[in-house]
Amino acid sequence: GRLNADNARFLLLAVLIVLYMLCGAAVFSAIELPTEQEAKERWEERLENFTRRHNLSRAELRHFLREYEEASVAGIRVDDIRPRWDFTGAFYFVGTVVSTIGFGMTTPATVGGKIFLIFYGLIGCAGTILFFNLFLERLITVIAYVMKSCHERQLRRKGVLPHNGRRGSGTSEVDSLAGWKPSVYYVMLILCVASLIISCCASAMYTPIEGWSYFDSLYFCFVAFSTIGFGDLVSSQNIRYESQGLYRFGNFIFILMGVCCIYSLFNVISIVIKQSINWIIKKLACKCCHRCQRRLFHSRRNVVMPGNVRNRRNISIETDVVNESDTDGRRLSGEMISMKDFLASNKVSLAIMQKQLSETANGYPGQMSSNSKQNGFSGGVGALAIMNNRLAETSVDR
Repeated sequence: GRLNADNARFLLLAVLIVLYMLCGAAVFSAIELPTEQEAKERWEERLENFTRRHNLSRAELRHFLREYEEASVAGIRVDDIRPRWDFTGAFYFVGTVVSTIGFGMTTPATVGGKIFLIFYGLIGCAGTILFFNLFLERLITVIAYVMKSCHERQLRRKGVLPHNGRRGSGTSEVDSLAGWKPSVYYVMLILCVASLIISCCASAMYTPIEGWSYFDSLYFCFVAFSTIGFGDLVSSQNIRYESQGLYRFGNFIFILMGVCCIYSLFNVISIVIKQSINWIIKKLACKCCHRCQRRLFHSRRNVVMPGNVRNRRNISIETDVVNESDTDGRRLSGEMISMKDFLASNKVSLAIMQKQLSETANGYPGQMSSNSKQNGFSGGVGALAIMNNRLAETSVDR
């Protein structure tokens, strides 16, 4: 049934992620391995020349380099940089912690600092994720309002809506607005453009101030905004900058806006990926042998299967379900019915986003029930909406 279909989707996603990782590993290995080998050969050559020039043994030199590596972990560099653990450096560090960026250029070295980080990061990361979800909710509200205004303007140009800004009572006017939903793909496109604009503007600031190339600045923006945080390039690490206060403030604003936009974009893209997986499962289901389906039906005919009467109301709200042909006298197997219900009901992720876009575009979604108000749970977007609704249900049940 639905549980088996969910497991099938989960397994398919796991297989696709593993294949995606294998392909990525092959590409990066082919690109980066030759450069790594060349750099290692150059280092060995320099190390050999240095030991000959200064009459040092390789063992003594390597011991000294290991000591420098330990100092580097503690924040000591050859060039002068700002103190890692003054107040501004510590504030930058906690910002990378709660945002889950984790550049790695600053890490606690004491046992007390490591213990405190565990509890501090647990609460800070959870609160920041909540902030990102609330930001996504409000961002979608704004996008839906703008898209709704553009849609109404198009209807006025076509003469469907009156130009005085008031909606008439005509059937065509009501149908034109009631059947309209802002597309989640447009939302994804808008978030892509917004993320690109923020990255380009931030790169224009980093290039002259940090001395990076523009491409390296774009690379840093993606690594930082996506919270990957390799740490090979880290902004605001020098001791002095021109207009230092203004630059650090701009750096904070750009990272905050970039992380929020990329997080929102990842949430929307995950919905599109889920629909692609459902499409793959549907194609695979269509190629199943009818004989195998009949065998499964005979082996599971006593199993209670989800019927169309139970699921029809929920499916017809936001999804288009293909009705079975009346001329087809063949009875579908139980496995096919479960798969059809699964494919239809798993469009809910896209439907939730589109429904919320429609509701926010037409105004605040309907009033919450008194129980929901009393318990303090409200709607959200994506995973936050599901979590809040589930909390509201369980709280009411109590």
